[in-house]
Amino acid sequence: MKSTWQLQQAKNQLSLLVEDALTKGPQTITRHGKPAVVVVAATDFVPPRRKRKGIVELFAPLKGSGIDLTRVRDYPREVKL
Repeated sequence: MKSTWQLQQAKNQLSLLVEDALTKGPQTITRHGKPAVVVVAATDFVPPRRKRKGIVELFAPLKGSGIDLTRVRDYPREVKL
């Protein structure tokens, strides 16, 4: 069968659409003649992953700005109450 569905047709034949996605691969649903979404089997779906930024990348925009970002390793001053 086809791999492109109009939105109304996909609504009316959802079970067939799901079956085709499971057996024949990704199925495209169009809205107003333009591709809107793709239905894929859960086993074929790979969620996008964001790369976690380290502390170096977090402060990278400040590099060269003249701000001193070195860690102070002194003991804190004493407070008298």
